[in-house]
Amino acid sequence: MGVKTHKPTTPTLRFQITSDFKEITKKRPVKRLLEPMRKTGGRNAHGRITSRFMGGGHKQQYRRIDFYRRDKIGVPAKVLGIEYDPNRSSRISLLEYADQKGAGWTATGHRGAQMVRSAGSWAIIQAKEGPLAHVKLPSGEIRLVHQDCWATIGQVGNSERKSTVIGKAGRSRWLGRMPHVRGIAMNPIDHPHGGGEGKSGQGNPHPVSPWGWHTKGRKTRNPNKYSNRLIVMRKGRS
Repeated sequence: MGVKTHKPTTPTLRFQITSDFKEITKKRPVKRLLEPMRKTGGRNAHGRITSRFMGGGHKQQYRRIDFYRRDKIGVPAKVLGIEYDPNRSSRISLLEYADQKGAGWTATGHRGAQMVRSAGSWAIIQAKEGPLAHVKLPSGEIRLVHQDCWATIGQVGNSERKSTVIGKAGRSRWLGRMPHVRGIAMNPIDHPHGGGEGKSGQGNPHPVSPWGWHTKGRKTRNPNKYSNRLIVMRKGRS
């Protein structure tokens, strides 16, 4: 796995850095492990945009992944191939179990593999205390996790993904990312930062969202969330 650069034959390719996809061994996914996936365009059930700058993008199919592996504990398996998944940053592998009860896309397991799943990430067990373990996450946060939980030893693949460079606006549109407009470039009716003559400054005493909420450091986590008691140390602290 790695990245590749391109000859600057066009302005687009001059700074573009893409994955070389050398680790991919399967051309097509298994059809019975695919599901249709509809795009929301950032809209909720009422058709209102709740997440801005989402829309378009290439049509994709969801790959069903066995994140639980409840009935496959202790069963040896053989890797049949590694494939690209357009819905996640890491690669996925097709496994064939020794009991011959079918193949499935598998990944790390932690209550359905909910933590540390992005490309190149890993977590570290720092201490064990009673039934709980102190796990340091990639963000720097230290969280309590029950020792009966399952995990995979190693690092999630495609660690070179952070070195890629999109290179042109069109590639972002292929991924379903619409242009992110700066608030300072809008009119005052559209954003608190908008308006002014010429290239004026921000204007507000502090950066805010289009609805006047404090940004750049404002905490968004619910203070009454039940899992707050499992956090030993917040991210960004030492």
